[in-house]
Amino acid sequence: MNLADRQRQFAEAAQKRFGATKATRLSKLFGVSNSAKIIEGGIQLGVSNLETASPKEDAYIFACVLKFPPEDEVYFAVLVRSAREQLVARLDAMKALGAAAKATTAVPAAALLGTDEELGDDAGTGSIPYSARNNLAVVYIAGDGRIYLRNAKFWESLKIDLVPFAPAAEIDGIAVALYPPAVSARRSLLAREFVGYLGSLVGREKVHELTVWPDESALSPTMCRMPPVIPLGDIETAVTALGGHYPGGEVRRYHAALNFLPDKHFVILAGLSGTGKTRLALNYARAVHGVAKPDGADPLLFVCPVRPEWTDPTGLTGYPDVLSGRYVVPPFLEAVLVATAHRDSPVFVVLDELNLARVEYYLSDVLSCIETGEPLQLHSNSVPMEGSNGTPVIAAIPIPSNLFITGTINVDETTNPVSDKVLDRAVVIDMSRVDLTGFLDGLVKRYPELVDARKAAGPVLLDVQTALLPHNLGFGYRVAQEVVRYHAFAATHAGGTGDVLDDLMVQKVLVKLRGADRQRGLLTGLQKALVDLPRSQALLKRLLDDLDEFGSFQATR
Repeated sequence: MNLADRQRQFAEAAQKRFGATKATRLSKLFGVSNSAKIIEGGIQLGVSNLETASPKEDAYIFACVLKFPPEDEVYFAVLVRSAREQLVARLDAMKALGAAAKATTAVPAAALLGTDEELGDDAGTGSIPYSARNNLAVVYIAGDGRIYLRNAKFWESLKIDLVPFAPAAEIDGIAVALYPPAVSARRSLLAREFVGYLGSLVGREKVHELTVWPDESALSPTMCRMPPVIPLGDIETAVTALGGHYPGGEVRRYHAALNFLPDKHFVILAGLSGTGKTRLALNYARAVHGVAKPDGADPLLFVCPVRPEWTDPTGLTGYPDVLSGRYVVPPFLEAVLVATAHRDSPVFVVLDELNLARVEYYLSDVLSCIETGEPLQLHSNSVPMEGSNGTPVIAAIPIPSNLFITGTINVDETTNPVSDKVLDRAVVIDMSRVDLTGFLDGLVKRYPELVDARKAAGPVLLDVQTALLPHNLGFGYRVAQEVVRYHAFAATHAGGTGDVLDDLMVQKVLVKLRGADRQRGLLTGLQKALVDLPRSQALLKRLLDDLDEFGSFQATR
């Protein structure tokens, strides 16, 4: 699509959005000589030929474009309808002032029209700041959000007394479209900041974004809705269809925890390994975005695996690379950039294994910005740095309110305790409850080929789980599913299922056993549950012998 086609399509979309008629005057300010630019104190929309403007015209639309690196174009159209009479009156006044100044040689132009400073005149030159014609009318949006006009000398700054240049015209609305329409952090933040700047001038309620050039990477309508507007039942149904099993109301509690505050969304999912904590966060995001497959592409979902060596925020928020001169953009920062670029859509980021490192060390800056509303400081350059993913990265960026953060934690010898200062800023949901029977029933419904393996392995898994529960131990859905799948594979490809259950118990379940004398009842209970499995009995006997001799036991030694 060439530039002329884009300009035409945007102009047509803006006219449709504003309900233009044959009496509506459209000024296309797309050219090099009459284009828009940002000046001190406001925006110059461009230079328009308004010499024949008439009160008979029912509205004025000024269609403009600004370009931002690396490849973004911001098309915007400004509508003046309710104040069109003031706009025409200003045009008439400019022509009259220009004619008077031209005809009056004895009276300096400044005496007629104001001081040189007010008019932006070159001091002492006596140049006339108005023309008797409006064929070169310069259109401005000033800091008060209104349209001002000038028909001869251009302003370099709007930070002057604008009273002598009234009447100004109120703006009824601004239509905006960004090209290219791809969903990516590559969308220049400068372009998005300009859209926000328009809103700060005229009021955000007057700025309307148009979809003019849809493409396959653009957001679908389901991705442009916030979770609170979606019925909870629809989300639960979608999560189940994506393969999740949460019988204890986990989806409902997670939904409430993520959305009960309008500008802070931080939830920690805790519990046994393999109970579906990460899967819940991922499937919830896909359900909200309308993604029907577990492996479906979701450009608004990011997974950030936490690494144990993180002692500062750079693993999340990136850092300037002195060798390349670029800013390294990790997944978390990319999620922030995407959320900033698409503020009407929920963006989800999952911090997997949140407590493998000390959370308060690497997450403190992010949590502080969420609490205070202060921007996240990334670097100290006065100009944006090129990001490693091609995105311009500005020095400081606020955490957007459409960013939803979920952390998952396990509690074992490889993890760190989570401090109160972190827990106070999050909602913590425990997911240790395991509904093994319900999960296995759902598994064979989705995969009928596992029916025989479920019949063989299910009772043993339930017996072992029953023996573990009184000791606050257990295993999650991941282990149960892998045991069933292993059994099904062995039946077809590994010479039958004679000793498979015994092997699985030793290799997959009992391998995690460790403890001291208070767990003696655990070992004897497992001996009863696995009485027909000789390898399991041998391992449990060894652990009991170790307990008697050393006062503790551990399966892997």
